[in-house]
Amino acid sequence: MYAQEKIKPYTGKAEKGKMVKSMFDTISPTYDKLNLLMSWGIDRSWRKALIDSLKPWRPQHILDVATGTGDLAILAAKSLKPQQVTGADFSEGMMEIGREKAAREGLGEVITFVHEDCMNMSFADETFDAVTASFGIRNFQSLDKGLVEMCRVLKKGGRLAIVELTTPQRFPMKQLFGLYSHTILPLYGNLISHDVKAYRYLTQTIEAFPQGEQMTEILKNAGFEEASFRRLTCGICTLYLATK
Repeated sequence: MYAQEKIKPYTGKAEKGKMVKSMFDTISPTYDKLNLLMSWGIDRSWRKALIDSLKPWRPQHILDVATGTGDLAILAAKSLKPQQVTGADFSEGMMEIGREKAAREGLGEVITFVHEDCMNMSFADETFDAVTASFGIRNFQSLDKGLVEMCRVLKKGGRLAIVELTTPQRFPMKQLFGLYSHTILPLYGNLISHDVKAYRYLTQTIEAFPQGEQMTEILKNAGFEEASFRRLTCGICTLYLATK
């Protein structure tokens, strides 16, 4: 078990997956606003870096795991022009906002949002040309199970692309990020979403989550090949790429 799998957003005996689902359903109305505020809009450039990495592959059927409110799925549909993007999540509250956003963009027929447990997805083996995830795998109840499932539904030769929040490794960004994540971030969460525990959980899981070389080894153990990573914005975010 990885360290972040032991961290729950709330106290109680319920399993982590159920608590995380409840958390995202609760904060879904303010999630997009908080994302923009907390990252100063830089999260858009991180998603763009992920999408740019997929352009040479021209995937036609894309699965966006832990899709949330659909920002990455919408960007994939607009930039990559695939036949179909499937956004999978277990939070109906988050996906309902995603459906509304996709409809406003005229992408309602390209993007489909489906309720899925990322530890045990209903899709057949080798269904998708590409599998993506943005800021979601850190919340998996079992990282290994989630990655194995992502590998299973990816076609042979298909591409995996993930962006995930990480802790900077070098001075002074490491110290500045630590100060920001332990003070300003929970304050924003409490003021806007009125759920300070959710954003304390965010900080704790970022710090506990495996990153860099350790994460590429985890990807290879899940069945992927040629796993690599690239740190973005001084290491606040990391882009992971792999093929099956």
